[in-house]
Amino acid sequence: MDTTLLRRFVTTAEATNWGAAAKTLNMTRATLLISIRKLEDEVGGELFVTIDDVPTLTSAGLELLEVARPLVRKPVASDAPKAQAKAGGKAKASKGQGRAPAVKGAPKPKGRQSR
Repeated sequence: MDTTLLRRFVTTAEATNWGAAAKTLNMTRATLLISIRKLEDEVGGELFVTIDDVPTLTSAGLELLEVARPLVRKPVASDAPKAQAKAGGKAKASKGQGRAPAVKGAPKPKGRQSR
């Protein structure tokens, strides 16, 4: 069973509605519903009953939630805080003369004529 699907299931079970769960997971509601349907196919039964856009767990959903919560809450390497890159300096504008760099062996371009 895919842990990503389980994580989405647990988040949805703890959410107040489908939209809130999708927002917490940073995905669209349609993608979340597809994930839940895929998990329901793996389990072989309905996990949620929707009443007024509120997902309510079925008995199979409650059983899966008890099993899934400990699996999802374990720290995973991807959940570890990532080291932030140090902020760089201010970007500098090009100080060139608007021409290509000199090519080794090519004659140097003549200077500009004054006006």
